[in-house]
Amino acid sequence: MMYDERFVSPMREELTRLGLEELRSADAVDEALKDGPGTRLVVVNSVCGCAARNLRPAIASALAHAVKPDRLFTVFAGNDADATRQARGYFTGYAPSSPSIGLLRDGKLVYMVERWQIEGRSVESIASDLTKAFDTHCIAASNAT
Repeated sequence: MMYDERFVSPMREELTRLGLEELRSADAVDEALKDGPGTRLVVVNSVCGCAARNLRPAIASALAHAVKPDRLFTVFAGNDADATRQARGYFTGYAPSSPSIGLLRDGKLVYMVERWQIEGRSVESIASDLTKAFDTHCIAASNAT
């Protein structure tokens, strides 16, 4: 289902203002993620209420943390179907979920947050989980170089 871009645009901008780069095609996803060195955060954004109420504010809070992934990306489920499908292909072992968050290190998934871990949880809890994952996986990545 394609949503009217005028409706979706502010939802996209909530993340791009934070420095996340939008990936709008399958090729763009592969270029950004395939065998990419370091850490990459991939946010599957969506129009649902839990994305607005929980996901996007939690991303904003987590990115205020001193330790962060090397690169930040987002795809928009419902509008950028090819990019979303391709990004989910990197989330090995997980069913498609919108919204969701994947953390990759050297092209491999090391941490995943699915919709059920976003829906109904506080922004603070989600952000805390993310910052713990950043501390675990992003510091280790930067120390390895």
